[in-house]
Amino acid sequence: MNRQSERQPAVIVMSDLAALARQHRLITDIAARGLAPLVVVGPTTDLTKLTGHVADPAHPLSRIEAVRQFPDAAIAGVLASVQDWIADYDIRGVICSGEVFVDPCGVLSEALGLPGPGAWAARVCRDKVMQRVILRDHGPVWRAFAPHQRESAAADSYPAVVKPAGRMFSSGVVRVENDEELRAALTAYEPDETILVEELVTGPEFSVEALVHHGELIWSGVTAKLTNEDSSRFFTEIGHTSPADLPLAHTDALVAANAAILKALRFDSGITHAEFRLRDGQPVLMEIAARLPGDAITMMWHLATGRPIEPAIVDLALGVRPDYPTPTRRAVQRFVEHTPGRLTDVRYEGEPVSWIVDDAFWPSVEATTPDAPARCASVMVALARGARLGTLNDSSGRSAYVVADLPWDADPVAEVLAYTDRVELTVEADPA
Repeated sequence: MNRQSERQPAVIVMSDLAALARQHRLITDIAARGLAPLVVVGPTTDLTKLTGHVADPAHPLSRIEAVRQFPDAAIAGVLASVQDWIADYDIRGVICSGEVFVDPCGVLSEALGLPGPGAWAARVCRDKVMQRVILRDHGPVWRAFAPHQRESAAADSYPAVVKPAGRMFSSGVVRVENDEELRAALTAYEPDETILVEELVTGPEFSVEALVHHGELIWSGVTAKLTNEDSSRFFTEIGHTSPADLPLAHTDALVAANAAILKALRFDSGITHAEFRLRDGQPVLMEIAARLPGDAITMMWHLATGRPIEPAIVDLALGVRPDYPTPTRRAVQRFVEHTPGRLTDVRYEGEPVSWIVDDAFWPSVEATTPDAPARCASVMVALARGARLGTLNDSSGRSAYVVADLPWDADPVAEVLAYTDRVELTVEADPA
């Protein structure tokens, strides 16, 4: 018997604790196939908390075989740190569910001859400036300024959007109305950050989730996004609807634009999450990511299609062509508005509230039949008890939210209000 056959088959997952809590089905599905889940996390993960969950046999993350924490996501450091795993295990797949690990996941899967986005596609998906250059026919008017060019930063016209090229979760993204506001915005960024200054693209925002198998686009879903841009200078996501309630022509336009982008990137295998604006019915690319989507989007596609998407992600990593269904229902996630202060409690009559920061576990949902009545599928809190609530400058400040599971023909806006109105936040006002 050769050494290859003696080694335990395994899949490497690169993520963080927040994403592992959301995508715990990835871990349980990998383990259920007789494969060892090997997990890499970055510096933002509380390793003590994670290893505690791994040691708890009642927790789904207990199926993790081994965990490593790295101080950063530099490609060379990640590859060097998993070389013993490559020798000791029969690595069958590599999965990225955390934005910072897109690059090393793409390189590692290609180096091992395994399915993945491809190192080039992964590199472009991780870098907003590269996206603007490579996918310039799909995006807005833009200008980029390296750190040494910061003093010359300017917009071609106003209003404009300023964003740091390497961040995520809408961090640092702000609308500016003139040169003075642009200069003030630049002072908030780190000295080594490259900055993008882009035209403000008006129109509703959407994401397109796509499953790709060896270059073949096998499934696409369009999610509508809601942000706080109408009431602030920021672009924090406060809601999603999957699938978007759109005319078929607009859905087709978004799917076609995403397909053209994937072809331009020579994207090979995996899931992508691209964000667009529809301006006069025409898609304009905001950015594309080579990873699972955030917030409750994977849960929502489970409710909408009747099947969880995580097994399809594992299939793609293993080189198996998944068969993922079309949606027959609609799911909505909506964050609850809050007042400034300290969050001490969240209540919802008739439904348990999940504090996902406490137990690193997103509640498992079960799909219903296409004609089932509307229901509240889950109520969750994104922050810890005692967290301070303030202005929603980025996604990290959002508090409680509901996920609603609706019949196809239901009005998603009206229906979800019936659930968000029942969420009660207890917020202690800051001392005067």
